[in-house]
Amino acid sequence: MTRTAGELAQYLNARLDGDPGAQLSGVANPDGARAEDLIYADSPRHLDRAAKSAAKCLLVRPGSRVPGKTVIEVNNPKLAFSKTAVWLLPKPAASGSIHPTAIVPSSARLASDVSLGPYVVVEDDVQIGAGSIINAFCFLGRGSRIGEHCHLHPRVTLYSGSRLGNNVEIHSGVVVGGDGFGYVSGEGRHWKFPQIGSVEIGDDVEIGCNTTLDRGSLGQTRIGNGVKIDNLVQVGHNAEIGDHSVIVAQTGISGSSILGKNVAVGGQAGIGDHATIEDGAMVGGQAGVLVGKTIRSGQIVWGTPARPLAKFKQQFAWLSRLPELAERIRELEKQQERK
Repeated sequence: MTRTAGELAQYLNARLDGDPGAQLSGVANPDGARAEDLIYADSPRHLDRAAKSAAKCLLVRPGSRVPGKTVIEVNNPKLAFSKTAVWLLPKPAASGSIHPTAIVPSSARLASDVSLGPYVVVEDDVQIGAGSIINAFCFLGRGSRIGEHCHLHPRVTLYSGSRLGNNVEIHSGVVVGGDGFGYVSGEGRHWKFPQIGSVEIGDDVEIGCNTTLDRGSLGQTRIGNGVKIDNLVQVGHNAEIGDHSVIVAQTGISGSSILGKNVAVGGQAGIGDHATIEDGAMVGGQAGVLVGKTIRSGQIVWGTPARPLAKFKQQFAWLSRLPELAERIRELEKQQERK
């Protein structure tokens, strides 16, 4: 799709300085941009790089000038760039085509424009909303519900009873609704606790490749609206993730943990079962939140066991000085022995 700089300024409700008729057909970084690509510079130190770019139009902070370029002034260029990418490069629309190799039972209810790729398997009583795209080799278990304008990339698996809201994007290899890891030990063996619940995913959720979301044991695993989950994340049974939270790659969230709204969890973090991360809290990368622990609203924690960031920094600084301190202690011991 081709737009003009003037149309973009109007879309962003921003001030334009330069040619309102400059053509825009894509987005890029400054070094690889073409003349019709949009770029952005979010700090003064990036303006020289932008000036050397082939791109004719860029997003800048108010008051910035780049000679020979059409600039659009916004308070947050990176945010405006992201919004522009969605506006300028819309996702492909569902075509309504169903590949001959797809398996669709008569009991399934599909909107008229749903697209199914090669070798998609749809089980009984599945519902798929308008505008949704299901790519090759996906499996939709019995009674699954998929909302409108969802996109399941190749090889996504939905176990029976999984429920997706609207505008959900799930990338390759994701498994939704597998059994949780729940066992009761007794009589010399491990007895499997029932895993008969479901998974509910809200609107505007995106889930990265090879992430797994376990079904609830007796209740539900819930993912709120606007949640973004990276690749290779494990979400245990009966966990709850609140609206607009962000979970980074290789994080493990144990069963029955509750994450509030706008929570951020760094990569490779581990959250023990029945832990609570309150609204707006941040858990640093590789941090470990112990079983049953509560991280208070707005708190930033790091380390294992997770503790307030200021305390972690202080303790880490002392730990890094241990070799020097050990040498000082040895010298003091020698002095004491000489006395």
